[in-house]
Amino acid sequence: MIVTFFIFAETVTLLTVKETTVNTPQSIDKLAWLHIEQRKLLGARSYGKTAYYIPGGKRDAGETDTQALVREIQEELSVDLIPTSLCYAGSFQAQAYGKAAGTMVKMTCYYAEYNGDLLPASEIEEIRWLTSSDTDISSSATLMILAQLKAQDLID
Repeated sequence: MIVTFFIFAETVTLLTVKETTVNTPQSIDKLAWLHIEQRKLLGARSYGKTAYYIPGGKRDAGETDTQALVREIQEELSVDLIPTSLCYAGSFQAQAYGKAAGTMVKMTCYYAEYNGDLLPASEIEEIRWLTSSDTDISSSATLMILAQLKAQDLID
């Protein structure tokens, strides 16, 4: 389509470009809580899923990492993270479990202390303590995190 405007007695012709959709891989931005006890990492499995992942979730609009992670962990595990104890642990990117090929998940991970008793809640069916040998039951992102923690000699 060609559109013509007359500006100060000059003719300006603009060409409009048809917009096309390009299929680019999606990215899922998540926060995760790394909690280690007795050299094992806390993992969670949602109802109807087979793979374990690191507890956490997505930010709601306007939330900081701290606010979102505290909320998500309370919803999923019934415990209260101590906001002032959050400590950045690293970021990991991998193929998102159960999503189309090319859909990546970026997990920004934190350590934190908590109050309460760990109990599955909301969409979480089961919690489990994971080691680096739990490769057959872990999501891709969880595998990357387990490998890193093993390399740091923090888990078995």
